[in-house]
Amino acid sequence: MEEEQVGEEYLFKIVVIGDSAVGKSNLLSRFARDEFDHNSKATIGVEFQTQVVEVDGKEIKAQVWDTAGQERFRAVTSAYYRGAVGALVVYDISRNTTFVNIKRWLDELNTHCDTTVARMLVGNKCDLENIRDVSVEEGKNLAEEEGLFFIETSALDSTNVKTAFEIVIREIYKNVSRKVLNSDSYKAELSVNRISLANGTDMSKQNASCCSR
Repeated sequence: MEEEQVGEEYLFKIVVIGDSAVGKSNLLSRFARDEFDHNSKATIGVEFQTQVVEVDGKEIKAQVWDTAGQERFRAVTSAYYRGAVGALVVYDISRNTTFVNIKRWLDELNTHCDTTVARMLVGNKCDLENIRDVSVEEGKNLAEEEGLFFIETSALDSTNVKTAFEIVIREIYKNVSRKVLNSDSYKAELSVNRISLANGTDMSKQNASCCSR
C-alpha cells in the first residue's frame, strides 16, 4: 500500500525484516500494544499492526508488517514489500549469524522496493549484554557503510523500541514532504511565479494563495 494523504492524515507502510527469531514480532507487539510474548512462536505468513503517531501536528498511521524470516516463506516477499516506505532491518546482538545476514536482507529490500525507503538497522535483544556476539561498534559501522539509521533495542524491557519506529516514521514524513516540494506541479508553479515576477506582474494574490497551502 502506497503512502496516502487524506487531509492531514498519512498512512505509511513499514516492513520489519531479518532472520527468524531475532525478535521482529515482539518488537511489533511492543510498539503497537506495549506487549511482550515470552512464548512467541515463529510467524507463519504475514501479519500487521497499525499504530498512530503524531509528527509535526499531523496524524500518521504506521501500518507495520511482520513476516517470517525462514527461507520457506520467501515466496511472500514481493507482495510483502510492495508500497513499503520504511523498513526496520533487525538482527539479534547475541547471534552473529543474524548480523552477517543483514546484507542479504538489504539486497532483498533494494530488489523489491522501487521507492525511497527510510531504513533503520536494529540490534535487538540488547538486554542480553552478557552473551553479546555483535558489538555496538560493528552495528554502527555497518549502518554507516550502508547509509542506515542505527539503534539497539530490547523488546523485552522496551528499550528504544518506540524511538526506533518514531525515527523511521519521521524520516518517511520528511521524504514524503520533500517529494511534494520537488513535484513537477510545484516546480511548474514556482517557474510561472518567477516568469511573472520578471514581467512585472502583480504577485500579491498568487503569493497569498501560495502561503495559504
